[in-house]
Amino acid sequence: FVTKILNSDLHIFYKILTEYNNLLYILNLQKLEITPNCNPFDSDLLKDENYRMLWYLEKDTAKLEIGKISTNIKVHNHNVCVTKSIALVGVPSKWVDTTIAKIKNLKPIYFSSFNEERDMVLKFEESITGYYFDKISNEKDNIKIVKSNLYFDSNIYPQLIRWLPLKNEYQGVIKIFDYKPYGFSGALNVYIMSTIKGEYIVSEDIIREVWIVTVADEIGDGKTINTHYIDIETRKLWKLEIITAGRKMVMEVIMNEIKLPQIESFSKTKASYY
Repeated sequence: FVTKILNSDLHIFYKILTEYNNLLYILNLQKLEITPNCNPFDSDLLKDENYRMLWYLEKDTAKLEIGKISTNIKVHNHNVCVTKSIALVGVPSKWVDTTIAKIKNLKPIYFSSFNEERDMVLKFEESITGYYFDKISNEKDNIKIVKSNLYFDSNIYPQLIRWLPLKNEYQGVIKIFDYKPYGFSGALNVYIMSTIKGEYIVSEDIIREVWIVTVADEIGDGKTINTHYIDIETRKLWKLEIITAGRKMVMEVIMNEIKLPQIESFSKTKASYY
């Protein structure tokens, strides 16, 4: 009987200790908040760039192609523009996302996203204004949200990670704004959980040293883990692994065109992946 009580108390103690350690971990990260007003990124790393990535789902030992993503980064005057063109399997038209931000601190200016199902535009001024047009229901919602200057557009944070002063054990919290027509819209956190040095095999003859950066964000259900493989010398993103809802997806730079089996119809299930 006494042993049962002691074991029960010990279980409660370990549970409290775990929650306490988790709280300390989050509080420690909060000290390293990254916002447009406090942004340690290196603006000299921003440059014109074009690259393509193959997006696929790993299922057991198989790789099933979801689509291809072309990214164009353009630096002009005092702004940087990041445009992603996404060609999904089974979808005739491309998805095109555009993000514009100030070079000096990546303060958001503009975001748009256009695809066959919906259009969305956000302008970041004194307030966040824009619209969301659902092409299926033919309904348009006007957007107006009181703005805070303390966050980035959620669509630029994967690029921002490449431009941070990465080193072993680098951590921090990136403050972002994310809009969802159905669900929560507003300020969210992106947690840089760990940064370690590793290697990425480009080919049999080429191995690059990379920063392996593990990130968790609060977008969606907040249970998605992203792992970025970023070239230490050039800051090129070689690979991005995404684990969410028990699935593992990978985006990898296309060096040579590779033919993978394709999922049957991504148009029916793309909301589950993107």
